[in-house]
Amino acid sequence: EVQLVESGGGSVQAGGSLRLSCAASRFSFGSTCVGWFRQASGKEREEVVTIDNNGLTNYAHSVKGRFTMSTDDAKNTLYLQMDNLKPEDTAMYYCAADVRRLGSDGWFCPRPLQYWGQGTQVTVSS
Repeated sequence: EVQLVESGGGSVQAGGSLRLSCAASRFSFGSTCVGWFRQASGKEREEVVTIDNNGLTNYAHSVKGRFTMSTDDAKNTLYLQMDNLKPEDTAMYYCAADVRRLGSDGWFCPRPLQYWGQGTQVTVSS
């Protein structure tokens, strides 16, 4: 069974930084579909950063230039470095992953992604 486990959330003041980690078991992040999502209280889940069908990394406009997604293949861990945090970044953060699928138009990342972590809470105070 594939498991994704997030860690690294916490409380921080505006302008601070956090690094979220997503450790995978029975799943390899290399050349797969991965992403970070978040859901604030009372709001719908939104994409923070994902890898598209062409393998390009796409950041939400609200986090572009402040957040960076990376992977450590040796540790099989996905990271989200979050800098210059703002109160509006407060949310439960989830990592997600899936394998690429082959369709009539080529390889693609399915939506929604199949595997999800349990989430880690990020709270940013002003």
